[in-house]
Amino acid sequence: MREKLVAMLDQGRKALEAADSADALQEVRVRFLGKKGELTAIMKGMGKLSPEDRPVIGALANQVKSELEDLFVERSRHVGELEMQKRLAEERVDVTLPGRRLASGSKHPVTLIIEEITDIFSALGFAVAEGPEIEQDFYNFEALNMPKDHPARDMQDTFYINDDVVLRTHTSPVQIRTMLKHAPPVRVIAPGTVYRRDSDLTHTPMFHQVEGFLVDRNITFGDLKGILTTFLSQVFGKGLEVRFRPSFFPFTEPSAEVDIQCVMCKGQGCRVCKNSGWLEILGSGMIDPEVFKAVGYDSDVYSGFAFGMGVERIAMLKYGVHDLRLFFENDVRFLRQF
Repeated sequence: MREKLVAMLDQGRKALEAADSADALQEVRVRFLGKKGELTAIMKGMGKLSPEDRPVIGALANQVKSELEDLFVERSRHVGELEMQKRLAEERVDVTLPGRRLASGSKHPVTLIIEEITDIFSALGFAVAEGPEIEQDFYNFEALNMPKDHPARDMQDTFYINDDVVLRTHTSPVQIRTMLKHAPPVRVIAPGTVYRRDSDLTHTPMFHQVEGFLVDRNITFGDLKGILTTFLSQVFGKGLEVRFRPSFFPFTEPSAEVDIQCVMCKGQGCRVCKNSGWLEILGSGMIDPEVFKAVGYDSDVYSGFAFGMGVERIAMLKYGVHDLRLFFENDVRFLRQF
């Protein structure tokens, strides 16, 4: 048994020296020192030894086990260092190589137009206000001079949640909420998302609007024309012809549709303007005294105007887009142009 232990120690040394990986070292450890390893197999023969030989062979077995364990630890440390050096050499980063460019996004064309509109009106002294998209009937209709039986409600194609709650059909409710909170003078624009039951090449169930209004003493229709003409010339360029056509809105009186010279054909007539040379761009008018009554303003002291525009329509005209659905389909080829 002594010879077997000595031979096993010699074999274990050689096996550990030959092992060049953590897996190989583990196999050597299991082979010689595992529960079913060679040392365990030799020690099973201890029962056949005489009482005098057992302590001697036992001490030798413990010595062999201890030496192999020490060799295993030492070899593991050495193999670990070698593997680390190999990994560092293989994974070395060449800092002189050019970096990989990260793909960067850009702002959506609708967002660009909203920001441009906001910047223009901010420079004209208008503050920016927001309101809820799920709106009460009072703010969306009644306070804007559209009672329950008013025919103008049919023009809105409303999404009703219940009899008193709707998805707002315009951003005009922000006008009511603002005037209920603040006494005149007020000068505010309200960009936001609105909803109507309509869908085709030029309409979608969800779109964006910018409402604007100004209330103060001695405000006239001339102030309205000056503000809107200045705004449109900054969006579409100076020298743009603008005209105001009489119209009807329940919350303004008098009311006017605002047209601009066709930006596609420069007023010569084309398919976009239906050969008229003009494009309808927004609605406007002097705020109706009934609206002032709903918010507690004295119409004998104060006057004001309001206007509203569709952001997508302005974006279509400015960027030459012929299909409104392109703004919502997220086609990267389209969005990259902006």
